[in-house]
Amino acid sequence: MTDDALKKAEAAVAEAADNTDVVRIVAAVLATQQAQPPAAPSPVQQPARRPVGLYMAAGIGGAVALSFLAMAAAVLAVAVAVGAVCATVCLLVLRSMWRDLNNR
Repeated sequence: MTDDALKKAEAAVAEAADNTDVVRIVAAVLATQQAQPPAAPSPVQQPARRPVGLYMAAGIGGAVALSFLAMAAAVLAVAVAVGAVCATVCLLVLRSMWRDLNNR
């Protein structure tokens, strides 16, 4: 045997020893995993049911409140219009009286 062949053989032995250590570590990890009982699957949580009646009541209440607000806005618009007409009539009457007083 030559020195070259001897060095190759020594390298192969060293690599095999390293591989043996890795194989032992992997075997120990696998044995540990197999010794532990598998974890029980967690029960599936049912999604929380929301109260539909509460949402319906809120929707109906909102619609009623919105209709009352719309009617209040309409009444306010009528009140502003009546006030504007009254103010116009009042100003016309006062202007007429002012002209009558100045013409004398």
